[in-house]
Amino acid sequence: MKARLLAPAAVLAAASVALTGCTDNTTAASGDGAIDVVSTSDACTVSTTSTPGGTLKFNVKNDGSEVTEFYLLAEDGLRIVGEVENIGPGLSRDLVVIAPEGKYFTACKPGMVGDGIQAAFTVTAAPDGQEVSADRAELQANATKLYAAYVKDQAERLVRGTEEFAAAFAAGDEDKARELYAGTRMHWERIEPVAESFGDLDPILDAREADLEEGQEWTGWHRAEKDLWQPESGYTPMTDAERQEIADRMVADTKELYDRTQDLTFTPDKLANGAKELLDEVATGKVTGEEEIWSHTDLWDFQANVEGARIAYEDLRPLLVGVEDELDASLEKNFADLQALLDQYRVGDGFKYYDELTQEQIQELSAAVDALSEPLSKLTAAVVK
Repeated sequence: MKARLLAPAAVLAAASVALTGCTDNTTAASGDGAIDVVSTSDACTVSTTSTPGGTLKFNVKNDGSEVTEFYLLAEDGLRIVGEVENIGPGLSRDLVVIAPEGKYFTACKPGMVGDGIQAAFTVTAAPDGQEVSADRAELQANATKLYAAYVKDQAERLVRGTEEFAAAFAAGDEDKARELYAGTRMHWERIEPVAESFGDLDPILDAREADLEEGQEWTGWHRAEKDLWQPESGYTPMTDAERQEIADRMVADTKELYDRTQDLTFTPDKLANGAKELLDEVATGKVTGEEEIWSHTDLWDFQANVEGARIAYEDLRPLLVGVEDELDASLEKNFADLQALLDQYRVGDGFKYYDELTQEQIQELSAAVDALSEPLSKLTAAVVK
């Protein structure tokens, strides 16, 4: 019987939040209306857990010994609504965001690594008569800023996950490596168009055996995948030295990817086109079962591609409200319908293996991808107006 794989903690953030170091915060906000946040090495103390919607101001103070960051995350725990970085010990910085009514998470990240110290945060209805507005250029700039922060966050998580996976793989701990494989790859799959924009890194980290050109060296995730889920015949397992070489290179190349994401800039068309590229990845690789031909963990990749596309859409969504409401409603519905289908195949913290799905189930998923792709193809034109 195949061992089930675990989904990454980020996917479960909305359902199970790390509360270590957090308090039952009910203190009132500052006199100027700002919400006070105090970050230390093991706590993220927020002066209130609830505030009316509109323009929110967080005054973030670092009382710890390491540089810290502060985030306001959407209900899914993935989309970054606002963030402030590089707050040195003893320093304070403000975060100002426009947030409508809904459920969120606050998060401090001491040392600027890891999942951070998170807690639930609620935004209630805005006061009657209050209007929140921003011009289109400001909305476009905000969307690209938030997406850039998301890409950096996923790249950082990918580095940490790859280091853990590579250590297990090189050490011959196959059970642990198999357990880590799909969940770690989800960070790659969420930002796959960005990773693919670095033409030299994508083939050495994510090339499939079937796509290799003559004489091309095979490295990266799928080379390790085949060794962990070996064919029944005709395959020679890697030596310890070969595994170590593959593991070391995966870590080095992933760190290079992370370094390159730090200075990336985005435009609204890049976000919208990237979202469509992610759906195309699902249609051409995940639905066909060709991406994870040895492990059959395609549904993890499928989920991550859909999440990455949805994050880009949600960052751009303020540009649609009141302008392209019909397109917005169509995207919202089709994302929800596709997610509902995927949720049917969840098993514990992961998913069914792709070879366990019937042809009818695969066709149903493919149809849902096609239904979403049609309105998603109109997103770029709508947001660059």
